[in-house]
Amino acid sequence: MHKTTSNVRKEIRIGVVGTGHLGRYHIQKYRQIQGCRIIGVADVLEQNARSAAEGCGCGIFTDYRDLIGKIDAVSIAVPTAFHHEVASDFLDAGIDVLLEKPIATTLQEADDLVVRAAAKGLILQIGFVERFNPAIIALGGVIGTPLFIESHRLHPFFERGTDVDVILDLMVHDLDIIIHFVDSPVVSVEAVGVSVLSDKVDIANARLSFASGCVANITASRVTGKLLQKTRFFGIEGYHAVDFSKRTLVSLGRKTDAEGKIQIVENPMDIKPVDPLEEEIRAFVQAVSDRSTPPVSGEDGRAALELALRINDAIDRSRKLYPAFAGLQTTGEWTIAP
Repeated sequence: MHKTTSNVRKEIRIGVVGTGHLGRYHIQKYRQIQGCRIIGVADVLEQNARSAAEGCGCGIFTDYRDLIGKIDAVSIAVPTAFHHEVASDFLDAGIDVLLEKPIATTLQEADDLVVRAAAKGLILQIGFVERFNPAIIALGGVIGTPLFIESHRLHPFFERGTDVDVILDLMVHDLDIIIHFVDSPVVSVEAVGVSVLSDKVDIANARLSFASGCVANITASRVTGKLLQKTRFFGIEGYHAVDFSKRTLVSLGRKTDAEGKIQIVENPMDIKPVDPLEEEIRAFVQAVSDRSTPPVSGEDGRAALELALRINDAIDRSRKLYPAFAGLQTTGEWTIAP
């Protein structure tokens, strides 16, 4: 993949579009990485952009297109509905893109972004930050062939993220991880989901069957009193439990003792205390610098979106078959007890 005649830039000029919760963190991380210079940040609300960029000494824009011609690479952290439009404008201008998950709202949009990036030899990385969780990195060194996966991603309710349903908001992280480790086509999808506090699905459960024989049971909720982010992998070689929020991994394997008996032992894990978002952004900067394929590509983002949409289709079928799953018709203000 090549964009310039030089493989390494002396300095990468960065822009950040969207200065909400995630965009502000992107700005912080770029400021910690040598070889990057934030040229400007953009947000439709000027005050948001100005406060997020305080101390950067960079430009402030309300129209993201004003960054074109000034930057080499951009982080995009706008609402999902605008992912395709914003990313397309930067890709068409020859600018490398780190696009927050999910890649887009439709497969047509996702395919279009992948094609645009490939046509110009550009970097398109999708912001699946859990890929850079040190527990997941460590898991890659011990996991064999998963046979069963149990995943729970349960969050308290926050207004941010409710522009999409819980599958595209939260579950999509686990879908990306599971696709990555199972590496086998999904042959069937069963799912249920209900709306509780928003007009979209807030709680969902999906059961996935893969061609390899692996089965995954995945639950996501954004109306839970306490945070829980755990995935357990079961296979012939052992059992592995990842706690995403604590960034820990418990890995059990088999060992044959001197008498030939099989014992269950805990695998020693060397988990480095790294910041997943910083590692994600460093990986993007490295891909931009050496013109390499990013660790989470546009194709990866497309695969996770496709599976998320299949789950949504299965939920729609469940709602038609079982009216109880149609969800609550919410009016007024709702609160969740702790």
